[in-house]
Amino acid sequence: MRISLRGTGDGVQVRMRLEVNRRRWLTLLIILGVLTFQAFFVGLWATFAPESWYNSFPGLGMRWVRGDGPYNHHLAADVGAFFLALGAITAVALWYRDSVLARAAGLGWLVFGVPHFIYHLLHPADGVTGFGLVLNVLATLAIPLLGLACILVAPRERYPVPEPAPLHVKFPRRRPPASR
Repeated sequence: MRISLRGTGDGVQVRMRLEVNRRRWLTLLIILGVLTFQAFFVGLWATFAPESWYNSFPGLGMRWVRGDGPYNHHLAADVGAFFLALGAITAVALWYRDSVLARAAGLGWLVFGVPHFIYHLLHPADGVTGFGLVLNVLATLAIPLLGLACILVAPRERYPVPEPAPLHVKFPRRRPPASR
């Protein structure tokens, strides 16, 4: 627990900060934020522009999907919808700051991420070599690792422990001496 004091003119304000799993909550919220961003980025792109996603994912001149078979509009849009669904549950866990929802979201990412990683490790897409292949493997490995981190890092308490309200201590004012 950290205690800080601040003068207020007529007294002192005492603020106590509880350090109950503070770093775990911060780490969890960052992981959930990264997963939410990644899910909505991929999900919106693949859902609303599936051919563009197929031809140029992940962007920056790399094409990880196109070399893995012919374009299928239905499959590409379904991948987008799947990412949006995982992004939604992850965003809800982030919004409510709920460790149980965070573990559930992490489990979803882990269940998706492990077979996804194994597939990409054993079946590199045509034309993806060198640096692009290394990035592809690392990116697909990051998904299950972040999901596992959500499960392991989430604190035992369901919600963050709230900080207590500041305590205000007022000092009595001096009375001027009585005149004779």
